[in-house]
Amino acid sequence: MIKFYSSLILILFALTSCSKSYKITGVSSVSSLDGKMLFLKVAQSGKWVTVDSAEVIHGEFTMKGSVDSVQMVSLFMDDENIMPMVLEGGNIEISISNTKLTVKGSPLNDKLYSFVDKKASMDARVEDLGHKEAKMILDGVDPVEINQILTKESDQLMNEMNAYVKSFIAENYENVLGPGVFLMMCSNFPYPLMTPSMEDIVKGAPDSFKNNPLIKEYVTKAHENMQSIQEHQMLQQNEQQTSMMSQPAVANN
Repeated sequence: MIKFYSSLILILFALTSCSKSYKITGVSSVSSLDGKMLFLKVAQSGKWVTVDSAEVIHGEFTMKGSVDSVQMVSLFMDDENIMPMVLEGGNIEISISNTKLTVKGSPLNDKLYSFVDKKASMDARVEDLGHKEAKMILDGVDPVEINQILTKESDQLMNEMNAYVKSFIAENYENVLGPGVFLMMCSNFPYPLMTPSMEDIVKGAPDSFKNNPLIKEYVTKAHENMQSIQEHQMLQQNEQQTSMMSQPAVANN
């Protein structure tokens, strides 16, 4: 579970009018964390910068301070990125177990982890299709019928998931969660890419979202990568056609 969240590196900013205090109280049931130092880090100029830190003692840790701007940060153990969260004013509660990581207590963290939980539930439903396929095979259902049924259900689930992600981002275009969740979804790719759904999200976004430095950087790189992929595919097709044309014709006896 921790590795899943490791891929979720969200570093975004939104200005606020004044400094606000925060207090983070955390509990952990993961025995290996006892005695370890945890760090809140934010990326600045391409580097992770520590905002706060605390030692885990008997499964508990505390951080407190003030924040001038609402920030998407990450909780680290040494150099391992454990989980994303929003650093904002108020009392924030973190819970860490072997199966689940949660942050709650402040408005944006509540919204973020409500999204994470629902998205995880949708992902589990997609994974369940594999179990359903195995059961149908054991029950002797025709393979063609299995493929038709599961393809339909998979498409419905993916459409539902894409619609949910898109609506959540749209609802949060103007705060750190909109860009943050967008980049969270992007982190699932091995390198920057743009799906049709992601293109729709960016197309319908306000300028504040489009001009976010991290969004602009990602979208630019994604378009460059996709252009390179298209050019490479065209080059391969041309080489195949040239190779076929250069082959000598086989004479009929």
